[in-house]
Amino acid sequence: MFKKILIANRSEIAVRVVRAARELGIPSVAVYSEADRESLHVSLADEAVCIGPAPSPLSYLNVEALLAAAKITGADAVHPGYGFLAENADFAQACADHGLTFIGPQPESIRKLGHKSAAKALAKEAGVPVVPGTAGTIEKDFLKEAEAVGFPVMVKAAAGGGGKGLRFVRQASELEAAVRLAQNEAKTAFKDGSVYIEKFIERPRHVEIQIAGDRAGGVVALPERDCSVQRRHQKLIEESPSPAVPAKTREAMQTAAARLAKAARYSNVGTVEFLLAPDGKFYFIEVNTRLQVEHPVTECVTGLDLVALQILLAAGEDLPFGQDRASEIRGHSIEHRINAEDPDHGFAPRPGRISGLRLPGGPGVRMDTHIYAGYTVPMYYDSLLGKLIVHAADRPSAIQRSLRALGELHVEGIPTTAGYHRRVLSHKRFQSGDFDTHFVDTLQEEKNAQAAQDAHRLAAA
Repeated sequence: MFKKILIANRSEIAVRVVRAARELGIPSVAVYSEADRESLHVSLADEAVCIGPAPSPLSYLNVEALLAAAKITGADAVHPGYGFLAENADFAQACADHGLTFIGPQPESIRKLGHKSAAKALAKEAGVPVVPGTAGTIEKDFLKEAEAVGFPVMVKAAAGGGGKGLRFVRQASELEAAVRLAQNEAKTAFKDGSVYIEKFIERPRHVEIQIAGDRAGGVVALPERDCSVQRRHQKLIEESPSPAVPAKTREAMQTAAARLAKAARYSNVGTVEFLLAPDGKFYFIEVNTRLQVEHPVTECVTGLDLVALQILLAAGEDLPFGQDRASEIRGHSIEHRINAEDPDHGFAPRPGRISGLRLPGGPGVRMDTHIYAGYTVPMYYDSLLGKLIVHAADRPSAIQRSLRALGELHVEGIPTTAGYHRRVLSHKRFQSGDFDTHFVDTLQEEKNAQAAQDAHRLAAA
């Protein structure tokens, strides 16, 4: 087992890794930028090292600083968390070159699966259903390729995710501008402007399968997560199991995900993402070769500690359970990403000082966060304050527990999205489970229509 783990990340995920390491009896090292000096992960870890100024390229993306921090503290393993360098094959290789174990998949697996078009090709070889599209990245004849796929289409960056380098194209006249925008955005975000084209699936759900593999070739696939409640391709609410996935489809998805993991010789924890069409067919879209923000809902319904599992697998241990145990589902779980944003003003980020804080609690309620009363949310990073996760016997109970917990959450000093989540959960379409990835857009349209109606009534009065 490892002597000491350096956590190459920040905020709530760093707190999560510190706790998992401590339960395994492993000391941890936090790194922090000058802007994160007061973050909770800094005080919780056994040691902490400042790695640079606030901007990410000078701190959390500074490979030399991270490696130096590992060396001076005597760490022999690095946990990348998610975001930043978590899916960077060069960083994983640099860790290996410096005698450090990267707690994640091997560099070659990250390269193979991190490039979307290459991952899609591997999925096809493994017999996993894929969205119809181009065979690989394309540099010319875009119109010809798009017409062969059939409009409407999606132009997608080959080297990344998170909604970057992604454009919807309904007709041929829109294609050239969309490709140019996608290429430029991808080049800025990922240093790789290559793109490919996929058929646009109408009214899909975003469903993903957690996979885990060991170095001996063992692979398991856990129950699905539904991540369809999104805004601009950023997930807001996740749940497990999905209200739209029957047992037969779940088993087929798990089998497909495991088959892809075996084809890639994948070791450690990762996620295979699918689109689920209204007719029940599912299509592979990408693999995230890291821990996901939404991993707690899978932990709740399986009773497994996925961060601890990451560490054990990286240390060379075999999977401690088989597919039968991996497939067990215990109740229902929902996760809410609570952000420092103002939903009434376009979800604009609102960093600032938290003057007061009350966190929810009680049965089946978990809050993964790094904030506290008196903490100042910095302006340099994403706006995630924490993840509110609930677990209950069934979906209706989980919704009610979510509403109760969201009502208990009280943050003074800055706006948050907690109230918006209550609105989503109270909507009849969410409660019935009848929604897709455009559900949030529908909510906004309803709000705009109501505002226009109210304005008309006021003018008439």
